[in-house]
Amino acid sequence: MTADKAAAEGTERTDLSDLLRDRMAELGLSYRTAADETVDPHDPDAGPLYKRGTLENLLKNSVGRAPSEAQCRALAAAFRLPLVAVQRAVAAQYQGYIAERWNRSDKARVLIAHIDEMDDEGLEQLARLADVVLNDRRRPSGQE
Repeated sequence: MTADKAAAEGTERTDLSDLLRDRMAELGLSYRTAADETVDPHDPDAGPLYKRGTLENLLKNSVGRAPSEAQCRALAAAFRLPLVAVQRAVAAQYQGYIAERWNRSDKARVLIAHIDEMDDEGLEQLARLADVVLNDRRRPSGQE
């Protein structure tokens, strides 16, 4: 298979494409707005690292080459995601490294990435919050 054909076909996995597409919808971003915001925080003077068409192709899984480290940082910034969530999605989609599948909206992937950034106190607060949410769901309706 030629490099052009591989790029046109994308990859077998769609982890990054799905993550970014879902997040774009959540944020109400257009392709052009999202592309304009793909600026690497480590090198803001370089400007946006994606053009509208290239970003659209990435979200449609029509890009056969994985984003660079700078592009990952730019995607994380544009889509307001933890960098590790973008990196894991890139690894899964382009290298097939991550075997687990996430829920349909990728919210679990983002939550886990945020958890990785928390200290022990933050993890304890999150555990208490999870207990509250689970207890509310277990309580029969009408009981307080």
